[in-house]
Amino acid sequence: MTCYSVLAVTPTNQDWVGDYLPTANRLVEKHGGRYLARTASHEQVEGEADSAGLRIVLEWPSREAAVNFINDPEYRPQLEARQAGSVSFHYLIEGQDDLA
Repeated sequence: MTCYSVLAVTPTNQDWVGDYLPTANRLVEKHGGRYLARTASHEQVEGEADSAGLRIVLEWPSREAAVNFINDPEYRPQLEARQAGSVSFHYLIEGQDDLA
């Protein structure tokens, strides 16, 4: 079943970004994912104020593929760098409608 990663990322410094992007891009592709959106152009239309600078949405062929990406040993240093250089929230969302 398709799975989506939805991230809200607010960089606290830019030191990690240059090394992060090429590695993350390659590993996302390796695990069958694809970026649907990576942008600072977003508008909050509901809820309490959220100041995340970036919104990232990825599509994965399965939850397993997403978890394999997250746990990939090559990704670990990049993940740690992103976490150290930003305030980040990452959600895995299964592509299903439980309310239908």
